[in-house]
Amino acid sequence: MLDWISRPFDALTGRQVHDLLALRQRVFVVEQRCAYLDADGLDPRCVHVLGTLRGILVACARVVPPGLAYAEPAIGRVVTAPELRRRGAGRELMREAIAVTQRQYPGRAVRIGAQRYLEAFYGSLGFARDGDPYDEDGIPHLPMVLPG
Repeated sequence: MLDWISRPFDALTGRQVHDLLALRQRVFVVEQRCAYLDADGLDPRCVHVLGTLRGILVACARVVPPGLAYAEPAIGRVVTAPELRRRGAGRELMREAIAVTQRQYPGRAVRIGAQRYLEAFYGSLGFARDGDPYDEDGIPHLPMVLPG
């Protein structure tokens, strides 16, 4: 359904950086009404997974190297455009992000900090709860891990 690219931050074009930040802000800041610092300093060290539809960015995530946020490699800032929800774009994004992570870090477990209401979704992709719920910027989250 979507066209995919994955690139380190420094290989992204200015337009791609703008579009991924705009999509993340549209969902995480505006839609979810969560004022937080999205530019957390990790993006320049991550590989970014971008999904486009007819040339427009509609899904993205970042692959965070091990030791940066967690001991394991992680997938974060997972977002799909609202108009594509319930059409499989999120599942497609996560499958692509998992594949990129496994190519970068073969045999390693993959960690996520999942919004709590998405536990079943991530569980269907093989992630298992790995700890107690926690609050991140006013939104309930769960630590989850995909075994290596």
